[in-house]
Amino acid sequence: MRDLWKRIGWTAVFAAAMAYVEAAVVVYLRGLLNVTNATARLDGYVNVEIGREAATLVMLAAVGWLAGKTWRARAAYAAFAFGVWDIGYYAWLKVLINWPESFLSPDVLFLIPVRWTGPVLAPVLISAWMCVTAVLALRRLERGQALGFTPLHAATVLLGGLLALGVFMSDALLALNAGQPGWNLLPAGDFRWGWFLPALLLMAVPSLAAVWPDKIKSNNSLEVHHGN
Repeated sequence: MRDLWKRIGWTAVFAAAMAYVEAAVVVYLRGLLNVTNATARLDGYVNVEIGREAATLVMLAAVGWLAGKTWRARAAYAAFAFGVWDIGYYAWLKVLINWPESFLSPDVLFLIPVRWTGPVLAPVLISAWMCVTAVLALRRLERGQALGFTPLHAATVLLGGLLALGVFMSDALLALNAGQPGWNLLPAGDFRWGWFLPALLLMAVPSLAAVWPDKIKSNNSLEVHHGN
């Protein structure tokens, strides 16, 4: 078990360091290109930014692959790294430029395949869920216990994930569908909490149920003494 916590710890260190690099890049972008909290007008650099986002995801997946020994453990480490990186990113931005002002501050989250927008709290909640689920899954795997995922669990988590993605990308997709010019640059509308919170529950409840620690049965059995 000590080796497990060592691997989790070093994965967290890597992700936190990557989060600083990510935050530093955003600070440069804000200063050089006048990027604001709710817009991502990068002009001729947009493809470079999309490539950087893709490279970041590859790096997080790579550290998960290196930390784990089976595909389940590797997926858990990658999810944990992503969660720490995302939360650390906002923490470093707060240190560097005193932003976000609050957990409800709007942000441009990703540009792949279209712009994702939402309050800071939304991705932080998802990242916290990913970290907790990943650590619990790794503990079970370390003890030789199977994860409790069933096809129904997986389908429910997938449904929640797709719904959450739809919420994040809804402003850009609706503007694109309406043929609005600059559809990927329009200010974000009101966040759809009424859709996001059910999506989060659909992801969190079955996944946590699948990885929640089982009660460890004691190896000591009661001795029954029979008198003659």
